[in-house]
Amino acid sequence: MRVPPWLALVLLGVLLVAASWWRLEVGPSPDDAAVAAQVLSIRKGHLVSGLLVGASLALAGVLLQGLLRNPLASPDIMGLASGAGLAVMLAGYIGYRLGTDVLGGGRPLGPAVFGSFAALALVYLLSQRRGVIDPVSMVLVGVIVSITATAGTMLIQQLMPDRGLHTARWLFGGLDEEAGTPRRVACAGILLIVGGWAMVRSRVFDAAMMSADEARSVGIRLGRVRAFQFVGSGVLTGGAVALAGPVGFVGLVAPHLARGLVGPRHAWSQPASMLIGALLVVAADASIRVFEVASGRLPLGVLTALLGGPFFLTLLVGGKGRGGHLR
Repeated sequence: MRVPPWLALVLLGVLLVAASWWRLEVGPSPDDAAVAAQVLSIRKGHLVSGLLVGASLALAGVLLQGLLRNPLASPDIMGLASGAGLAVMLAGYIGYRLGTDVLGGGRPLGPAVFGSFAALALVYLLSQRRGVIDPVSMVLVGVIVSITATAGTMLIQQLMPDRGLHTARWLFGGLDEEAGTPRRVACAGILLIVGGWAMVRSRVFDAAMMSADEARSVGIRLGRVRAFQFVGSGVLTGGAVALAGPVGFVGLVAPHLARGLVGPRHAWSQPASMLIGALLVVAADASIRVFEVASGRLPLGVLTALLGGPFFLTLLVGGKGRGGHLR
């Protein structure tokens, strides 16, 4: 028996509060009060970044799945995260050649948003056949774009003077240690604007999931809806990558779990997805500080990929991505 949607949201909120508390408490506790206060401040910053990254990727996944009418669409599978990562790395390399430090200066948001838009536009254009988009072809094109962008990122990394050691951890997905308040505020503003507008248009998104003729027959302007979903998913992914690099599978897993909990209506599935996405990233960020490895710490993106990879294969083998969308 499915619980009422409002109760599911409350339970998710409670779990998120518990995960947030765990994130603040996990790790060594210095005896010196001043040092302890500084450590707590750093942890609070990481917590805020984790909340923003998880919620942004989850909402981007919801918008992409509606835009592309494909349940397998997500920022990482469609190449948005890799495209954003490539743009940030390219900006860093150009900055190095010009004698500036784009990445270290905390200004990767613009390149990340541009890269995510470019990747999504490329996937959208290459997936069309006579004006019709095939869902399976779109997934294949997205995977190819993602692999190509990742290869380009690794190439540029090798051209850097330190062979990319400064950005190696970021490329695997990890909350940026240098992300300051301005970058978090910018990403929070993006999430607030896109998320608020998405909630206002939730009933329109429901109607837009019908066939094009049915949607137009009830007065839905599909062009405007698709444009918002395109822009929204791009800026959300860019903001998330600017804070944490290309974190994989959160944008795929969260919307599916949300629909399983609260149903397909966007008025419920969108906030549920954001809560689940934030919960996944915060819990993963806390978990990697529990398990010590030889390199010092497991990258955040590795853990989310280990969890999300089997989930993606289950959806793919189960045939849910062969066309249409989940209702």
